[in-house]
Amino acid sequence: MKKLRILLTGGGTGGHIYPVIAVAQKLRAWAEKNGLEPDFRFFGDPGDYRAALEAEKISVSKIVTSKLRRYFSLLNVVDVFLFCFGLLQSLVKIFLYMPDVAFSKGGPGALPVTFACRFYQIPLVVHESDAVPGLTNKISARGARALALAFSAAATRFKKIKGSVTIVGNPVRTELLQNTFSEQAKTAMGFNSAKPLILILGGSQGAGRLNDFVLENFDSLASKFQILHQVGKEKFQNYKSQYDFITKNSSPSVKNNYKYVSFFEKDLSAAMDAADLIVSRAGSGAIFEIAAKKKPSILIPFPDAAGDHQTQNAYEYAASGAAVVIEQENLLPSIFISQMEKIINTPDLIKKMSAAAGDFFTPDAADKIATLILELWR
Repeated sequence: MKKLRILLTGGGTGGHIYPVIAVAQKLRAWAEKNGLEPDFRFFGDPGDYRAALEAEKISVSKIVTSKLRRYFSLLNVVDVFLFCFGLLQSLVKIFLYMPDVAFSKGGPGALPVTFACRFYQIPLVVHESDAVPGLTNKISARGARALALAFSAAATRFKKIKGSVTIVGNPVRTELLQNTFSEQAKTAMGFNSAKPLILILGGSQGAGRLNDFVLENFDSLASKFQILHQVGKEKFQNYKSQYDFITKNSSPSVKNNYKYVSFFEKDLSAAMDAADLIVSRAGSGAIFEIAAKKKPSILIPFPDAAGDHQTQNAYEYAASGAAVVIEQENLLPSIFISQMEKIINTPDLIKKMSAAAGDFFTPDAADKIATLILELWR
């Protein structure tokens, strides 16, 4: 049986890996439908997501990761050697595999892989999730046959592009495309179905500033709303200790309105279905997942993100009417609570924001990227 060999690469975060998986799922379905044997391999650093890739029958081949810093650091000297070693690894491993097409999501570890693909003249498709492109993608895109973008604003930031440029949105995990009635989801998550529920997301690593803000204003927040809070895997134990100390004198009725988890492994979809309003950082993955669920949101961009891309993401999404942006320096209790109350207590606004989120979402992003890849394969 003829094989469809697709090389996949990207940084080892959920924002990189989940879109890779979504595209791989579409390619696998097409291959099996057309009598081809899918042979998909991930080259790079999978981070904590090796198991997720392997669960989709994607072989993982580790490539040493180096970081491209846009500022002076002595670590840049070390990373020059790491990059060279990663490039050598990529040249050898890709020669032994020799894929038909490569797909890169960018991020740490992807650049030596895309350089090796360019050396072997392997057709490359690059996808950029953010409104401000990462340095890896800006470099990789110069040798790509096709560049796919999530935000139209990113198009002007790429230079010397020879391949096609297409606005496709951002792929979202299949399981997040199924919606459950909010009241049923609230009950399933252990909350009162008759009360508003706020979901606070900080990504798999959590958001330290958001965690601190919740603890600093716990009684004010939990007395007004039910809250489900993802605090992050690495921050969980420290958060638990602080929570136990800070809330020791809080009333049981207030504490019953609040639940926190380290990370939503499989029940993120249910948590988002249950929420009336989502508070989140402004990574592209989070924004498009919120849009897929048609939920109104308050976005608090991480100010130290590379190129300040989260702020640009947030404002481009908010321009659609689907979200409100509160920059971290303006994250004050009075502003935050008043914005939440304004949204929660205005049904017409919730309806308007939900509709705007649905209009912003691109449900066929993974299909469009898979099509770009297959066009180069043919």
